[in-house]
Amino acid sequence: MENGETPENALPDPTADLHWGAYHGAIQNVFAENVSKFPYRLCVLETASKTTPQRQFTYQQIHEASNVVAHHFLQRGIERGEVVMIYAYRGVDLVISIFAVLKAGATFSVIDPSYPPDRQIVYLDVARPAGLIVIEKASREEGRPSDQVRGWIQKNLELRAEVPGLELLDDGSVKGGSLSRDDRDILQEQQSLKSQHPGVVVGPDSSPTLSFTSGSEGRPKGVRGRHFSLTHYYPWMAEAFGLSSNDKFTMLSGIAHDPIQRDVFTPLFLGARLLVPAKEDIVHERLAEWMQTYKATVTHLTPAMGQILVGGASAEFPCLRNAFFVGDQLIKRDCRLLQALAPNCRIINMFGTTETQRAVSYYALPPRSEDSKILDRMSDVIPAGRGMKNVQLLVVDRVSLEQGKPRLCGVAEQGEIFVRAGGLAEGYLGSDELSNQKFIPNFFLENPNIWQEDEQRSLDSVGQQEAWRKFWKGPRDRLYRSGDLGRYTESGDVECTGRADNQVKIRGFRIELGEIDTYISQHPLIRENVTLVRRDKDEEPTLVSYVVPDMKEWTSWLEKKGQPDNSEDDTMVGMLKRFRLLREDVRAVLRTNLQSYAVPTVVIPLRRLPLTPNYKVDKNVLPYPDAAELATAASAGRAARTHWTDIQKTVGKIWASRIGVPVEAIDLDDRFIDSGGHSLRAQEVLFDIKQRTKINISMNTLFQNSTLREFSSVIAAALEARKDGYSTPPKMDYALDGEVLARSLPSAFPTGSARPEKVLITGATGFLGASILEHILHQHDEIRVVALIRAKSSSEALVRVKTACTAYSTWSDTWESRVECITGDLSKEKLGLSPDVWSMLENSIDVIIHNGARVHWIHTYTALKPTNVLSTLACLALCSKGKPKHLTFISSTAVLDTDHYASLDTPILEIDTLAGSRKGLSTGYAQSKYVSETLIREAGSRGLRGSIVRPGYITGNLSTGIGPTDDFLLRMLKGSIQLFCRPDLGSNTINLVPVDYCVDIVVASSLYPPLQGVEVVHVTPSPQLGFNAFLETLQKYGYDTPMVPYAEWRSALEQYVSNEIQEQREPHALLPLFDWVTADLPSDTKSRSLDNTNAQAVLRVLKKDCQAEVTQETVGAYLAFMVEIGFIIRPEGANKKIELPEICIGEEQRAALKMVGRGASS
Repeated sequence: MENGETPENALPDPTADLHWGAYHGAIQNVFAENVSKFPYRLCVLETASKTTPQRQFTYQQIHEASNVVAHHFLQRGIERGEVVMIYAYRGVDLVISIFAVLKAGATFSVIDPSYPPDRQIVYLDVARPAGLIVIEKASREEGRPSDQVRGWIQKNLELRAEVPGLELLDDGSVKGGSLSRDDRDILQEQQSLKSQHPGVVVGPDSSPTLSFTSGSEGRPKGVRGRHFSLTHYYPWMAEAFGLSSNDKFTMLSGIAHDPIQRDVFTPLFLGARLLVPAKEDIVHERLAEWMQTYKATVTHLTPAMGQILVGGASAEFPCLRNAFFVGDQLIKRDCRLLQALAPNCRIINMFGTTETQRAVSYYALPPRSEDSKILDRMSDVIPAGRGMKNVQLLVVDRVSLEQGKPRLCGVAEQGEIFVRAGGLAEGYLGSDELSNQKFIPNFFLENPNIWQEDEQRSLDSVGQQEAWRKFWKGPRDRLYRSGDLGRYTESGDVECTGRADNQVKIRGFRIELGEIDTYISQHPLIRENVTLVRRDKDEEPTLVSYVVPDMKEWTSWLEKKGQPDNSEDDTMVGMLKRFRLLREDVRAVLRTNLQSYAVPTVVIPLRRLPLTPNYKVDKNVLPYPDAAELATAASAGRAARTHWTDIQKTVGKIWASRIGVPVEAIDLDDRFIDSGGHSLRAQEVLFDIKQRTKINISMNTLFQNSTLREFSSVIAAALEARKDGYSTPPKMDYALDGEVLARSLPSAFPTGSARPEKVLITGATGFLGASILEHILHQHDEIRVVALIRAKSSSEALVRVKTACTAYSTWSDTWESRVECITGDLSKEKLGLSPDVWSMLENSIDVIIHNGARVHWIHTYTALKPTNVLSTLACLALCSKGKPKHLTFISSTAVLDTDHYASLDTPILEIDTLAGSRKGLSTGYAQSKYVSETLIREAGSRGLRGSIVRPGYITGNLSTGIGPTDDFLLRMLKGSIQLFCRPDLGSNTINLVPVDYCVDIVVASSLYPPLQGVEVVHVTPSPQLGFNAFLETLQKYGYDTPMVPYAEWRSALEQYVSNEIQEQREPHALLPLFDWVTADLPSDTKSRSLDNTNAQAVLRVLKKDCQAEVTQETVGAYLAFMVEIGFIIRPEGANKKIELPEICIGEEQRAALKMVGRGASS
């Protein structure tokens, strides 16, 4: 495309010519040309403040004043590229200072007087300036540079030029202040040169700016800008957004923030007017009135400044035509508020960093007056869009980057954003190593010298060179590595999805803070918000959300609820008390959109978010309440505790201590998980209760009786009855529910025997599902696969499939044409599919492999029913219409976990009707699988053909050992390593099934179903490995884990868990299963003997040797895999009998394993 632009709906070509030599000249020279065209045009308008009247200055006055100061610097020996620091104030004096430095050929940098002296000194130390300008108004309003700063300058710098009190007088003349005893103005000698433009030649690579951005260890980095960028984008922007000399621009950016450059340079490049507000006008409500009064037409804002503009405002400013946002995430809520006050305003969201020098991408939203519904069609976060003229946003796959083979991401595939442009900054001052890490030669080019060769040919044909070429290094095709994550949309725009360093991990779960903030921003009572990870009193990472209430909406909301708003106390406790209902409502809303582990533990209301001088949220100063403040606040609105029983008080103290909140913060009707609890904390609570009361309570009981009142009642009943292993009665008759659901099944199912051509798979991104998918694609070329994935788009779903296959097995890009990804949700009606997609499946699918489920050993049947049971009903509904279909359902041997089957001495037959599990299944997961089997067997009696596959413990790949680590057996291995011993479990065996063998049976059952009805297929090894032999593998491979009696091992585990917090040990691997493994593991791990006649029959159809046995050598491969990914330590035992096998995991697979995370969900 011409000018390096990307066509609509296309991804950028990272090898396209971006016209590296398209230099529009230095901004100071463009400004001087404008002065010659319209010297008396109004240039800068300083609006009135409480202490100063309105002042206005022409282009010629600005030009002449800056000439005077520039000549002063030149005569004092300031050389091209040296830094001049400006002690600044928002106003016309800053404009003059900037242009004076540029006209002298030097580099300007700005210090905000509001910064503390220590930070000012850091800036000076990084910049090492040769010159200094102190703006007189900054000294009057903010105070002169402190003695500490002055002392440091005198000791560490050798300034060749200083203007100690720069001030533009009302008549346009400029004063510089005095450094001499006779009060002689320092600029007096240069006043006669005011009409002479210095004309210092600079080029595209000359450095006009030194801007600061955050750095490691709190030391800012100085970013050296280039002249190329200061003018490059303005002609294109003028054309794209209708900017002209008739516009009135605002100066609202932080004075030491690089966007101030755009505030100043854009209007002066175009010959337009710059409006400067008084400091007292940049506040809520007043800023909107200022915009209305002075009829601003163009503004540059950070989202935080945008919130100041619209917060609490009622004044409309219809003259505003363009609002450019940069610096942070822009959300739809703020756009609505702005366009409500400025209906003719186009909103342009931009992406850029200090290192890109300018905001370099754009996504434009038309004015509300042109399209009042545009925001209704937008997602909550406004995209970054696409690159401006001669700019590309390249979203690069991070795995391929680590492998040294960079690849551009496809649509919806998340990667890291690189900016490709001719206008990138030069680099970091004094840090070549860091510059080389962030500013990278274009790795997509086969010939890195292609643009230099083209430029030389062009110069040879012209035969003459401009003067500025002395200060140009020639074409440099560079990329800036932003550290931001993003993805391409189908329109070719880029959506920012977060920071590579903003994905936090809490308790092993990967959490995106931006996602939390997006949902909070949608709350109608919230005006501003930000979420952070803070450390609580126990140094535990805790999610904390800070919110600014919309007071008008809050008052209205309280009135509707009949609640008083009875506090004006702005202290931490006062705000927590006053907005208790709001805090509870925010968390309630988040619980409907996020997993429980991603719901912030603490929501803190503030009057306003603190901002840095650059108008970004100052996260470093956000307050965090101490325990006493939380306790006092929590007591507000809580019932008195005098009526609490002794058991409630005891349990409340245990509960509060383990989740790290004051007991006063807990109410009888609070739910454990909503108060900050999770499965690890639950085990600790149960352990404390067992220590205190000698009562065994299951984790299931805690989550089924989730409020303090309910849970205390269970314990009180258990204490009264003194029943060991007390368990609560089931909440519902799951078997009866299955029978009721079966009545809704179709009366008949169509039958057919055609060779399958198209297979629907659910749960294709889990361990087993991805392995099934890979097997079909690899060994059955004639079959196409439809994968039902929970994702925002089909392209994102495909990315998830590729990642899962890469993590657990393999992926070939040649398979992509045979995989169709559809987005849905197992818990929703008709799997969350649109009518068209549902109809397509009815009429095209031959086989359904229903593998997807929610695997959770704590949640109740009621909680799991939508995903695990109703999805089965939906699959059966698909089978009943259209093309005849076979169904393969992946069940679990958990449906056999009842006393009835445990007491059998003979193998459990595949033809067994599960009558022995109609009662007695203790987990919601097992109950949901039982009900699904009931439905499918009933459908089989009505004509459905298919299989119910019941695997045992599915373990890793036989050859590579790769598998999910969130597994009881692998946790047993790691847990025994942590305890330096392993339990004696007698003659128990394990129904251990390698994933390879399980997949063979699933695929064979799906492609070769029974001739009629539904059959059960047991997946079990022969022979089964003994549990003691399984654990003995640790000793053989060098782990010091002698076998001890179970009671001794259990005691060691209890001691470890009891002391792990005090001794700061790694949490024990078996903590999530603590109550089970410390109950009666020898009895609870007795494996059922299973008949596998049907399994052997389907395998004979494959006519190949399918290995089922897991040996100690196989377990060695599992250990080697766990070592390779860092899940366990490498053995150091001197008495090892065997070396661990070598397991090779490539970087791409390693990265994919990190992305799939815990590996057990589908």
